[in-house]
Formats: sequence, structure tokens, C-alpha cells
Amino acid sequence: MLGGGKVKKLYEFKGEGYSIRAIARTLGISRNTVRKYLRAPEVPRPAPRQKRPSKLDPYKEFIMQRWAEGVTNCKVLLRELRARGYTGGYTILKDFVKPLRHQHQPKVTVRFETRPGEQAQVDFGSCAVVLPDGTVRRKWCFTMVLSWSRAIYVEFVNRADTPTFMRCHVNAFTYFGGVPEKCLYDRTKLVVLETDDAGRSVWNPHFLAFSLRMGFNVQLCHPYRPQTKGRVESGIKYVKGNFWPGIRFTDLDDLNRQALLWSDTVANVRIHGTTRERPIDRLAVERHHLQPLPGRERLQPFLRESRAVGRDGYVQWDGSWYGVPWPWKPGERVEVQPGAEIIQLWTGDRLLAVYPRATRPGQRFTHPAQWAGVPTADDNRRREPVAFQVSSVEVAQRPLAVYESLIGTVRNE
Repeated sequence: MLGGGKVKKLYEFKGEGYSIRAIARTLGISRNTVRKYLRAPEVPRPAPRQKRPSKLDPYKEFIMQRWAEGVTNCKVLLRELRARGYTGGYTILKDFVKPLRHQHQPKVTVRFETRPGEQAQVDFGSCAVVLPDGTVRRKWCFTMVLSWSRAIYVEFVNRADTPTFMRCHVNAFTYFGGVPEKCLYDRTKLVVLETDDAGRSVWNPHFLAFSLRMGFNVQLCHPYRPQTKGRVESGIKYVKGNFWPGIRFTDLDDLNRQALLWSDTVANVRIHGTTRERPIDRLAVERHHLQPLPGRERLQPFLRESRAVGRDGYVQWDGSWYGVPWPWKPGERVEVQPGAEIIQLWTGDRLLAVYPRATRPGQRFTHPAQWAGVPTADDNRRREPVAFQVSSVEVAQRPLAVYESLIGTVRNE
């Protein structure tokens, strides 16, 4: 079968008066082939090639299922396919899912580079979790990215409040091995409460005191300009797209163990798309430019959460209850300092109790002296006035002279 170019030339030469012999000699084909094309009622077309089976064919149904579940990252899909025995390449997978993607017009953004140790970018992002009973809840994802090395730290928490926010900072700085000069945030109330009439930021006093103690400056990104904080926004997108889809965990500790393993074996050892280097290699350089961490004793006040004592002498933290030793009053405040494996209860500088950290919600830990001085029901009962019954009435005996004098007195009256 001749190619389209030769067929076109064949008919052009015939129209110009070339003989069959001349056409065959010019095109390098036989005269019989020239005659076949000239005698055919229409131009012969090549038979369509039979489509060869693809290595991806047995997995296309699985890919469509995972795509419907929100797994749209090809690297995640490839990882799952490899576990199922797929031996094909990455390109045919990308070509297969390309029609499924929505095409977006890229926006132009000016990129700002920083010095090693100069800046970290911080944010919270929420992620959906399907519980065993089918209900959907959300976990908060704390993300910190060092702007120069692109090293990322990820921690999942149940609450996005100020004490949790500060604890995550300490954990991130510990992971990186130091504190950057400044941290960049959006205008969350965890950092800035409001903007006054003069346009000045009213800082969250607890977080401001924490930043001063840690030794970093607080920097806010421009309103409605998420590109100012692009590295961490991309980090959260990367976590949601690469780590989160389909992850299975038993509790929060298990989830964070998996997140740390993913950071160490995937996120921080990949070749970054912008720097073309591994974040872990750049972190080894940037670590020398970070400020040293303050001593643990200086940070303890910021690692505690205030909790009210209940009527039964327990304080609740993270879904479990911990007993307070006597004396206590319902409603008074104690401070809970959570650790990786223990929970400490404090009042001021005095340590009240230490417990193992609960391994599941709903656990209750009782202190041996929790109710040592609690009044009993008999002690609190209101006392009723009483009289006393005796076996006999005793009559006082007096001399007769006493009675005679009394009789004489009555007569004289």
C-alpha cells in the first residue's frame, strides 16, 4: 500500500501526461502498481490497524473508580497500580486520564526567592474523613514549608485553636532543627484578631507572646493574594493530592506516624519541580542558617491548655478524662500539658498529676487522691432539732426545813 504522498504524486504525474513507465520509474514502484491505482474506481485506502492491547487495559476500571473517589494524582495512581501488578509506564497512564482533567488557563505570578533560614510559610487546611459508621468529619492539617529548601512538615490535629497551633510550631521547628527568622501567615484569627479603624493589625496576644519567646517575626501575606504564600498553599495541595487520598488510619497518632513517614520517604526526597533538587538535601544546608530552639522549660507555658474541672473532679482533653487530686472545686482551671506518651496536669508551677496518654477516645483516668476530702452525703445533710427520752425522772431531795420555809412564806402572803 502506497503512502498518501506517493498516491498524490501518481495522480499529478498522470494529469501532466506522464506514461505509466515514467510514473513507475519516477516513484520507484512497479508498473502494475501504477495500473492498479489508475484503474481503481476510487483511491485505495489502507485497512485500519487493529488496536493493540495496552498493559493499562486490565486496570482502567480501577482507575475510573479511584478517579471518582477523588484520586486524580497520577503518581498516587501509579503507586497503587504497581501494588496491583501493573508493569506499564507512567506516560500511558497520563495519556489515559488527560481527557478527564479540566483545562485551566494558567495565571502569571511573580516569584519571590528567599535566603536560607529567612522564612517559613504556615497554614491550616481541612481534610475530609469518613468514619467507620459512614459519617464524614474533618481533620485539620498543619503545614509548614521552609521557603528556601522547600522542606515540608505535616501534622494532623483535631482542633485549629491557638494552643494546638503553637504546639504544631514547636513540633515543626524541632523537625527542621531550628527556627527561621520569620513566618508568613494569612489573616487567620490564630495570628491576628482584627484590623482596627486605622488599618493596623490587632495581634492575638497569646500567639504574639509565643513568637517573641521563640524568636521569629510574624509576617502577614497581602489580603486576597494567596500567591504571596504560594509555597505552603502548594504544600497543602500536594498533601491532599499525594498523601491524603484513600489513606487509612486507626487514630490520630497512627495518622501522624504515616504522615511523618510520607514526609521522610516521599515529600522531602523527591526532586522539587522548581529547585530541581531534593528538599532534604537543601534542608541540610538551610539547617545551619536556622536559629537554635529555646529550652523546653521556656516553652512549657505555651504547650499547655487550660481546662475546667468538672463536678466529678475530671478534666477533659482530646476526648478522654483525667482526674485532678483533691483539693479541687468544680469550674476551677487547671492546665493540661500533652506529650507524645503522657499527659501532665499543672496549676501554675505545681505539677498535679501525670497519666499515660489515652490510646482511644472515652478513656477515664482516676487519681488515687481525687476524692480524698470530698464531703460525704451524711456530712452535707441538714441536722434536725431533737429531744431525748430517758428511762426515769429523777426528783431532787431537799431537807424538810426548806419545804417548811416555803409553806410559811405562802401563809404569810
